[in-house]
Amino acid sequence: MGNSMATKNKYIPLIIGVAIAAGVIIGGELNFADTSDNLFSTNSKKNKLNRLIDYIDYEYVEEVNTDSIVDVTVNGILNNLDPHSMYIPKEDLQRITENMKGDFVGIGINFYPYRDSIAVVKPTEGGPSESAGIMSGDRILLADGDTLYGVNFDNDFIGNKLRGDKNTKVKLTVFRKGEEELLEFEVKRKSIPIKSVDAAYMLTDDLGYIKMNRFAESTFKEFKLALGELKELGATKLALDLRDNPGGFLGVAEQIADEFLEDDKLILFTKDKKGKEERIYATQHGDFEEGEIYILINENSASASEVIAGALQDNDKGIIVGRRSYGKGLVQREMALGDGSAVRLTVSRYYTPTGRSIQRPYTNGDSENYYKDYYKRLRTGELIDEKSIEVDDSLKFTTPKGKVVYGGGGIIPDVFVPVDRLFDNETINYLRRRGHFGYFVFEELDKDRSIYQDISKYDFINNFEVSDDIVVRFQEYVNKKERTNITFVAYNDEIRRLIKATLARQLFDDNAFEEIINKEDIMVQEVILLSKEYPNFKQN
Repeated sequence: MGNSMATKNKYIPLIIGVAIAAGVIIGGELNFADTSDNLFSTNSKKNKLNRLIDYIDYEYVEEVNTDSIVDVTVNGILNNLDPHSMYIPKEDLQRITENMKGDFVGIGINFYPYRDSIAVVKPTEGGPSESAGIMSGDRILLADGDTLYGVNFDNDFIGNKLRGDKNTKVKLTVFRKGEEELLEFEVKRKSIPIKSVDAAYMLTDDLGYIKMNRFAESTFKEFKLALGELKELGATKLALDLRDNPGGFLGVAEQIADEFLEDDKLILFTKDKKGKEERIYATQHGDFEEGEIYILINENSASASEVIAGALQDNDKGIIVGRRSYGKGLVQREMALGDGSAVRLTVSRYYTPTGRSIQRPYTNGDSENYYKDYYKRLRTGELIDEKSIEVDDSLKFTTPKGKVVYGGGGIIPDVFVPVDRLFDNETINYLRRRGHFGYFVFEELDKDRSIYQDISKYDFINNFEVSDDIVVRFQEYVNKKERTNITFVAYNDEIRRLIKATLARQLFDDNAFEEIINKEDIMVQEVILLSKEYPNFKQN
């Protein structure tokens, strides 16, 4: 079972929750049962906390959920350490773990809880539902005889019915428009990938493009497969798009950086509280050491994304394009707490090859202002004018070829590209967050899917045009849903492009969505120009 396909907003100013949840994570995990007695030995501080909770449990005048007290206490402790140490409640841990693992067991559909039923947006390509015959637009009414429709259906209940153990079967009863009777399908649950690579295709004859949304366990394998396919298509240059990528596993970022750096080049080093250093160097396994590389970053590119950008920039490799990155230089390790919950605790800092920390300043216990940094950048004009980027001369470093770089708050790109103020505006972002594009497109397709059945992906991307009538219907749809009177005159082209891209996603795949969006993306277009001028490009 896939997540709801309500259109993801990839341009939200602050991806706070994701940035906290992802970050830079050391691959290993700790568990109380696995640690030494000395680490968790009894002491007066722990006794004090335990005695207080027990006292409340037994003596407080009213019934109290002491589990909630513990949760609040743990959160309070972590909030006073740093902005990225975090508590993961047990109800969230499975979802987060699956996201970072890169797969889950299910039937392989993207769906909407649409009106009073489960509407299949698209079965996963090659997944069990597609193999069984489930199609886009189908409504799943029953699972093993249990009702999945009605005004009171619950997403958790639906998830429990459609997910299950690997290789178990579920019998689905489906309504399909145009069929007189309900259809029956038996679907065997399998491992369903959660993709890290959103898109991989050729921008020009020799310039490949890969976009990654996080660094999960499966990301390196996905990346290598995509890179290999692009090289077969003639790619000698690569644009690696890490915009809005909040990070993930540190080891995966190291593996990807290794693909571009020559043997024995320093990728990064970490330091813990005792000053112990661990240095990571490139190996002989890189498959793109001779190719030109462009790294695309923005203000939401964090942690593991910054590891790659910093490693390449400090080794004078490739060109970093975009806007100053998020600024997260802390490393977390996850530890199970024994009750299904977990803690991600900051255990070290990482440094780029020149020795700079790109962690932006924070005050313990003041996470609110830390996460308002975007608005500070917006207010100072940094997102539209590189001269507004604040640097600290005391944190100045120099690369082997003499390029000046700065620590203290993100990676400053070699080539600055401002925010696209037409495409990335408040109204469009709001419509994307609310899922209006996805729901509207689903309804448009649901009227008559046969209209698009003979259009190839290539023809759709390059030749299909969204009519004025569709834009008008979308405007009417939004105004009805929002009970307002929005007009799209000022950004008609952007609305048209997003409708077309969303159509492509539901008809074909995420790759088609990105190809359409990138045709007018100013940062991607800048990379294309740079790739043609690379021999004459002079870095500062």
